Amino acid sequence: MTTPSPLSPYDNLTPVTQAAYRARSAAADLAPLPRSAKDDALLAIADALEVRTSEVVSANAEDIARAREAGTSESIIDRLTLTPERVRAIAADVRHVAALPDPVGEVVRGSTLPNGIDLRQIRVPLGVVGIIYEARPNVTVDAAALCLKSGNAVLLRGSSSAYSSNTALVRVLRDAIGGAGLPADAIQLVPGESRDSVQELMRARGLVDVLIPRGGAGLIRTVVEQSTVPVIETGTGNCHVYVDAETDIDMAVDILINSKAQRPSVCNAAESLLVHQDIAAAFLPRALDALAEAGVTVHGDERVRAHAAEAGTKATVVAATPEDWETEYLSYDIAAAVVDSLDAAVAHIRLWSSGHTEAIVTTSQAAARRFTQLVDSTTVAVNASTRFTDGGQFGFGAEIGISTQKLHARGPMGLPELTSTKYIVTGDGHIR
Repeated sequence: MTTPSPLSPYDNLTPVTQAAYRARSAAADLAPLPRSAKDDALLAIADALEVRTSEVVSANAEDIARAREAGTSESIIDRLTLTPERVRAIAADVRHVAALPDPVGEVVRGSTLPNGIDLRQIRVPLGVVGIIYEARPNVTVDAAALCLKSGNAVLLRGSSSAYSSNTALVRVLRDAIGGAGLPADAIQLVPGESRDSVQELMRARGLVDVLIPRGGAGLIRTVVEQSTVPVIETGTGNCHVYVDAETDIDMAVDILINSKAQRPSVCNAAESLLVHQDIAAAFLPRALDALAEAGVTVHGDERVRAHAAEAGTKATVVAATPEDWETEYLSYDIAAAVVDSLDAAVAHIRLWSSGHTEAIVTTSQAAARRFTQLVDSTTVAVNASTRFTDGGQFGFGAEIGISTQKLHARGPMGLPELTSTKYIVTGDGHIR
């Protein structure tokens, strides 16, 4: 007669809840680790990605094939695609994260109180971070690397469109950190491909400390409205480029084209162009031709279309609808309008912006100062492309998302934004 094996404490739980419990245990093991242990694991991840690139790219090809069969747009396929070059770039980002200072243990503020008690506020990991995201498998590695460096365990719930890619990537990541002596359960793919697993993750309050949604407006709204787990809200990118009355036209054209066409499928690509009426006749013919050369369709208001007709530009200019002003195209399309003044541009941005990034191109310091004062987005660029709103470009390493809320974290979220704080009170027999 055989003796039945004892039940695991997780045996009667759903797979998602089991994963959350394992993540919580791993988070407790990660929190006290020194920087060297976390950095060694990150470097092991980078090496493993390069060694196993073909495995990752092969899995990604399965996702791409399914996406093409389903008629997925090219902009989404671009976000989904992993090439050997992109995998090498992801590995380089992981090495960059390893080289960054460790935020854990940093003293945010500290003092000796009048009664002699020593008070310090220090950074600590959030604990278990859940990421719900769409299409982009690079987020799998970015999120895992940033969470690991900041001492957090991560539960990754990507979209079904990237399931093969994410499965392969997480397999590589878990093997790498396990080999480096860290708990493999610090990085987990949330089990299941149905929406039930997403709903369960959003209800795992007490096991998951924070959720971060990355994706379209619908996904973000669903997580914010339905989650019982605290949410750091990332936002869509209806970003604007405003060309002021006083401007360098060559610079303005370059910034516009880079903002729109350098990589249109990402959230920091420009989706709207606003042009001051005093510069429109000189700027728009040049800009429209440059947009046409880049393959961009312009959804223009009446004045933009009039300037296009008068100049005989080769650009494709169609009539803008009210929906165009609020659209995050993520494609080779841009909405465009002529405005009467800088204040009119600001009013348009306040009405339609998603609060991500807005840029002004101007040679007037007064105009730049007023624009930066009046526009309330996470990032306001002066004479620079909207494409710079990025954790890597800001020197944060890979980012876990761009928060458009105003609590705790705003803008590109790097390592400090993945920590909370606690107070250390040290006395010498003090009583109150």
